[in-house]
Amino acid sequence: MELILCGSWLGRKGFYRAKIEDVKFFSKIEELAEPETLSFIVISYDLAGETLNLKIKKTELPSIILLKVGKFDKIEGKQNSNTYQLSLKDKALKDSEFIYKVKKIKELIEKGTVYQINLTNRLEFNFNGDPKDLFFNFYKSQPVPYAFFLDLEEFFIISGSMELFLEKKGETLISKPIKGTSKSLKSLKNSLKDKAENLMITDMIRNDIGRIAHFGSVKVTELFKITKYKTLYQMHSTVEGKTSHSISSILKETFPPASVTGAPKRKAVEIIDTLETHVRGYYCGCAGLIWDKSNFILSVLIRTAVGRGNQLSYYAGCGIVWDSDPEKELNEKYLKIKAFYHQV
Repeated sequence: MELILCGSWLGRKGFYRAKIEDVKFFSKIEELAEPETLSFIVISYDLAGETLNLKIKKTELPSIILLKVGKFDKIEGKQNSNTYQLSLKDKALKDSEFIYKVKKIKELIEKGTVYQINLTNRLEFNFNGDPKDLFFNFYKSQPVPYAFFLDLEEFFIISGSMELFLEKKGETLISKPIKGTSKSLKSLKNSLKDKAENLMITDMIRNDIGRIAHFGSVKVTELFKITKYKTLYQMHSTVEGKTSHSISSILKETFPPASVTGAPKRKAVEIIDTLETHVRGYYCGCAGLIWDKSNFILSVLIRTAVGRGNQLSYYAGCGIVWDSDPEKELNEKYLKIKAFYHQV
């Protein structure tokens, strides 16, 4: 059993191994007691069914993983691609199916059923070797602030997320939804489509936080900010509010993250469940550190892989709006895979 975080989780550089003192599993948010000591939590997208009162496909893996954590020890992050083999086996949605479903979403948007849907795909890999080395190489390909590796022996999770779902510091609650991806800075800066997509999700986050924030405290502090990563550029905005609610109360009103569902959220999740043949599981859920009752930080589980034995799944998706071009959305999906698997 092992948990490794990139240093930015802790405001440091390098990599850190956590001392795991206890592990608990929960099936519902309401079962989650407020941790009083430092903990690391992983929450599956499966719980969208609970928060939105919907029946959706679920995995057999635990919906919530809560690890009681002691100290963090700095370790060397060795990058060695010769210690493992990763080969693409299959895709949940073939390219033609993905394009067809983008077109179906555009039809639903045209009818006014939804305004945006986040369509994802699952890539299946054969994997042999040490998953920890895969994690370090993934991070080297694209350093991000919320990378982690969690090995629970029966399965492991590798996340290369750059998206902040929620951070609570005292009574200040912050979210930084990402919408807008390109390999060209100029293209992203000038993209009205990406800005419209980003604005829609930012407004959803504002409404989600507004349900548990002090009246009049919610504000958008950044809009359309672009960050450069090794293989792409991403656009995000920032929403802040003030709240004294607990983490479980906040999650009940904000989960799943709006950036990985669509608008309106409940209808989007319902449609996603019919369009996607695969189960998302931990992908599109969230994970992060709970420092104490008043302070936590959770990433959105994008750019995330889940493995068991020699089988590994990696996921990627795109936000589809009315003026989305199906071919461009397919290319964006592959752009998001590039840092994990270079041969696509």
